[in-house]
Amino acid sequence: MVYVFLANGFEEMEAIAPIDCLRRAGVEVMSVGVGSKEITASHGIKFTTDITANEIKLNDNLQMVVLPGGMPGADNLENCPEVQAAIDYCSESNKYVAAICAAPKILGHKGLLEGRYCTCFPGYEKALKNARFNGKPVVVDGSFITARGAGVSISFGLKLVEVLVSKEKAASLAASLQCRDYNE
Repeated sequence: MVYVFLANGFEEMEAIAPIDCLRRAGVEVMSVGVGSKEITASHGIKFTTDITANEIKLNDNLQMVVLPGGMPGADNLENCPEVQAAIDYCSESNKYVAAICAAPKILGHKGLLEGRYCTCFPGYEKALKNARFNGKPVVVDGSFITARGAGVSISFGLKLVEVLVSKEKAASLAASLQCRDYNE
């Protein structure tokens, strides 16, 4: 199970592309609304989530949590106790935590990226606290996956498929989606 948390003000592409990639790869994904099942994204698009944050289950079935960026979406995620609990559970259980754009700052504030390679949207580097920022589009370091922003949303989604399913499945999916730069 993968939980993709959606809070008011999230960046649409940073959530929908990973959800789409993971579901195409056969991974069970639930969109999780913070505060409500009805969430309004950063560009005014309204979404209805599968469940709300108070319905999540932190157990062995959980493989990954995904934190889209966008503002104030990332701040709203950071202020949610259920999101914080899910991050803590995954980091303590060596399960994946993926964050894109502004959302890596949440992990930085918790000290989870200290000494790790990571990336984020330009301007949020200082929030990464002693991380090894490298500015690449998508970075995996252990069980933490970070990405720069909306423009790499599909690459981010494909990387999630790669770590949860296989590199071959991600490459096959990239080819079917016409993502020529996946293996570059």
